[in-house]
Amino acid sequence: MNYVSTRGQAPVLGFSGVLLAGLADDGGLYVPEAFPTFSAAEFRAMRGLPYAEVAARVIQPFTGADLPFETLRALCQDAYAGFGHPAVAPMVQLGTDLWTMELFHGPTLAFKDMAMQLLGRLFDHFLSQRDERVTIVGATSGDTGSAAIEACANRARVDIVILHPHGRTSEVQRRQMTTVCARNVANIAVEGTFDDCQDLVKAMFADAPFRRDMRLSAVNSINWARVAAQVPYYVYAALALGAPEREVAFAVPTGNFGNVLAAWVAGRMGLPVAKLVVGSNRNDILSRFLDANDMTIQGVEPSLSPSMDIQVSSNFERLLFEILDRDPAATAATMAGFRATGRMAVPDAAWRRARQVFTGFRLDDAATLAAIRDLQAATGYLADPHSAIGIAAGRAHPAAAGVPMVAMATAHPAKFPDAMEKATGARPPLPLRLADLYERSETYTRAPNDLAAVEAEVRATVLRNAA
Repeated sequence: MNYVSTRGQAPVLGFSGVLLAGLADDGGLYVPEAFPTFSAAEFRAMRGLPYAEVAARVIQPFTGADLPFETLRALCQDAYAGFGHPAVAPMVQLGTDLWTMELFHGPTLAFKDMAMQLLGRLFDHFLSQRDERVTIVGATSGDTGSAAIEACANRARVDIVILHPHGRTSEVQRRQMTTVCARNVANIAVEGTFDDCQDLVKAMFADAPFRRDMRLSAVNSINWARVAAQVPYYVYAALALGAPEREVAFAVPTGNFGNVLAAWVAGRMGLPVAKLVVGSNRNDILSRFLDANDMTIQGVEPSLSPSMDIQVSSNFERLLFEILDRDPAATAATMAGFRATGRMAVPDAAWRRARQVFTGFRLDDAATLAAIRDLQAATGYLADPHSAIGIAAGRAHPAAAGVPMVAMATAHPAKFPDAMEKATGARPPLPLRLADLYERSETYTRAPNDLAAVEAEVRATVLRNAA
């Protein structure tokens, strides 16, 4: 399996190279040279298997010759052994054709654990093989950072530095990052938005001498391995509901577009995906694009669902590459225009290709609180603000009669106690393993939205650990 950049000017790499590189040298994102597919018989053979086994079978075509299947299977089994539910990603029925899949039973109570727990082990495996060390830099709007830190803390061959927007995550999200006491972990609170943090990460990768000296790698969903490790739970859900003989639809609360892109990848691999509904909050650039081909950057506004407070969704570039008929020059030009003008000029024909599968949906904060209350009143189910948007999206845009809609529950409600109290009058308790979170001491550095300042902090972390 080989990987190419969406912008066409970076080296073709295998899976291990893509994992360790993160972002392509030309600023693009790596995608498979050709998508692997499963036959109906191969999908049927996965029915009833444990989650870790399904994950290994779905991911294996993406790793190719770089990783023996037995090794991948062992890594998957180890990655998911510590999850708080025996099914790893259980499903709850909320209506006749409406289900939610809980992706928050990992160590940091968010869907990012589903991929990150495996990525930490993949980094260990390949870095040990190569006798190398890397510095992971990442930007987070809330959940990626804690999941990445949990997966990488105390690993012998990795330093990890996570940027988060100061004051724009929930307290639980922040503390899950800043209370991890590990020498190889550093947190930087940037005076800005998530988009600013993400731009700083991309700028560090674009700084060739810095990237080389610090041996940079990434665990954000700009890293293809993150997307690949999210595909299995869509397959797992669909098989439980009758695939491949039956179509399935998914509703996904979306910020950086990586999670819903994984559902689209599952469809490219042969899973019968009828519809993908993209849930947005007040930062609704994706729903505006899907509704009216309007991808215009507006100011990022803080919301009750902070993991979705994003205007520049990095993974959209991968879909753009596909709807532009895999034309790297057109993709690079479109992205350059977007950065220069704040508006992405997508040809109508390409936009219509996206509309064949994707539908947009938006809720503001008041409607999100109402959705949480209404869902609890109707079903007894308690959903966090992100998951509530996903479930509302699934309800608003059902697929054809008899086609089940699965809304992805992406975070535990206890991660957002203030919002839950506003909606329901009660603050959900943290699970026992995190019950003392508010008592733990925090360590992080504040930095301006300035590349030189942030690079200096990253360099200081790496030099400290090399000493």
